[in-house]
Amino acid sequence: MPLHRDGAESAPSCPLCRHPAARFYHRDKFREYYQCAECALVFVPQEYHLSPEAEKAYYDLHENSMHDEGYQRFLSRCAQPLLERLPATASGLDFGCGPAPLLARMLEHAGHRMATYDLFYQPDTTALHRQFDFIVSTEVVEHLAEPLKVLMDLWQRIEPGGLLVLMTKLVASRERFASWHYIRDPTHIVFFSRETFLWLAQRFRAGLEICSSDVIIMKKL
Repeated sequence: MPLHRDGAESAPSCPLCRHPAARFYHRDKFREYYQCAECALVFVPQEYHLSPEAEKAYYDLHENSMHDEGYQRFLSRCAQPLLERLPATASGLDFGCGPAPLLARMLEHAGHRMATYDLFYQPDTTALHRQFDFIVSTEVVEHLAEPLKVLMDLWQRIEPGGLLVLMTKLVASRERFASWHYIRDPTHIVFFSRETFLWLAQRFRAGLEICSSDVIIMKKL
């Protein structure tokens, strides 16, 4: 086992399934990465996580806006398969909507009732105590220090038959991981794969569709 940052032969536990000893996966000049032998999550140990202030400052550098056509095309990759699976009118939550909740606006224009929440930009937690037909979360789960807790909380807010739609890029292989642009973002601390979502669907007893390389839909059975 490679030496952990403090020089001891140790490995952190998985933040998703809590398996006690993950395997070393990769090291670059900034961080170490481990992979869980149980759920296949790849993650960054806690000592490399940014402070909330530094994390917010990094997000503030993003230039997404409500009128950005490129951003709308990007979100359409998630919105389109979701809209194909929703009834005519449904209630939804855009979890982690950021400062420009364009996806919520797009879904409202399609006839759905939307609430929004974001830890830094729309921190009113009122919506987190309601029930929804669907919850959508784009480019959020890779930022979560406690992914299972957050995902379980969201799952409990979904009505039977409802959908949890996640957009996050998937780990393809260890060989490609080293040159993957996704790990260059210092706020990205957990990395899911198809195997991870299979584990999560089994844990939630959910239906699972991996619609593309970065859009995942879980249905509450």
